[in-house]
Amino acid sequence: MGAPKSSLTAGDLARIDGQLAATDRLLEQNYPGDDGSRQPVHTVYVPADRFTPSFAADWGAQATAAAEAHGGFGNVGRLLGQDAGLADAVAGRVQAKLQTEPVEDLRLDFEDGFGDRGDDAEDAAAVAAASAVAQAVAAGSAPPFIGIRFKCFEAATRSRGLRTLDLFVSGLATAGELPDGLVLTLPKVTTVAQVQAMDYAVSRLEEVHGLPAGRLRFEVQVETPQLILGPDGTSPVAQLPHAVPGRISGLHYGTYDYSASLQISAEYQSMEHPVADFAKEVMQLAVAGTGIRLSDGSTNIIPVGDNVENAWQLHGRLVRRSLERGYYQGWDLHPAQLPSRFAATYAFYRQGLPAASARLRNYVEQTEGGVMDEPATARALAAFVLRGVQCGAVGAEEVLALAGVGIPQLTALAHPRLATTSNSSAKDSFHG
Repeated sequence: MGAPKSSLTAGDLARIDGQLAATDRLLEQNYPGDDGSRQPVHTVYVPADRFTPSFAADWGAQATAAAEAHGGFGNVGRLLGQDAGLADAVAGRVQAKLQTEPVEDLRLDFEDGFGDRGDDAEDAAAVAAASAVAQAVAAGSAPPFIGIRFKCFEAATRSRGLRTLDLFVSGLATAGELPDGLVLTLPKVTTVAQVQAMDYAVSRLEEVHGLPAGRLRFEVQVETPQLILGPDGTSPVAQLPHAVPGRISGLHYGTYDYSASLQISAEYQSMEHPVADFAKEVMQLAVAGTGIRLSDGSTNIIPVGDNVENAWQLHGRLVRRSLERGYYQGWDLHPAQLPSRFAATYAFYRQGLPAASARLRNYVEQTEGGVMDEPATARALAAFVLRGVQCGAVGAEEVLALAGVGIPQLTALAHPRLATTSNSSAKDSFHG
């Protein structure tokens, strides 16, 4: 039997390739997917002038004291609805976490948390913040991700925000090499033009300080309705990744500014209000496949006084809710929120580990099980397990025992397009 004869000629195929060349470039450049590096599970905000090199350790000690004053870490888990076995398994890991790395991502705040204190005071604080961060990084006491949130690019605060950004970045650059986990946060964005202006600002800072192009990436805070739905009926937030490709590292939802702007009364402003869910679903669609990370917002119900256990239950439920909806990061506002943050996060990954590992093993070994998973689902399973290892919820040895895969293979399964470049960085960030 002869070789099958096709009807489409080489010329036909070349014409189709030509028609799709722009699509190929778009997919390659604008939709690289997640790079497999570690994403912090939370971001902590502190007024910029209150940061010291011991800040993270101080928060860890306060968080530990709060847990011990209310029955210990196991009791925190039980308050969040965990059975005794899970609560005990999580408790030891949370206790160790608060001793070794209580804050994963820290933002020194020059916006709402700092206010308007006059130019001289903010100039001095920006210079001091750069020096303090450099000292903390050198001493090994800085969180793995650290940076500033400066004032927004609306007319009234634009020049002040830019000056603070300049003084902070220039101070770090003068002190030496920039921290690997440096993060810059642009708040209250309303238009694509503001993000393009930020792109120009950091590009100029890179040029002035001899930094590689693209070194200074930044987060965008989504806390205005204009960014979700623009005046022309389109969604500006969906345009951001393509207006400044590769420059944006994350989108962070701002619970209270966004809710207030839609006239939601203070009592009902929440991460789980329908207006919040709609905005976050749009954000999720806007950055799908781009490699830009997402973060949920915060709850302002703080575990203090007589409200500790109720606040932990609320916070733990909200953390779990975000995780189930694909938001793997959120904001924490007080050290007493750390026990519920890590207890809820670790329980999420530990509860899902056995089933995810079994399905992953069946996929890798091509064994028939109760579920027939496709490659896309296998990627999601591997990414789930990988996140659990990266945040410290599970150990690499547990994954090997349950799923039969080591960390390099797990990374390759989760991020096949980037496996050759992400293996080493992923391995370096594991805690288990």
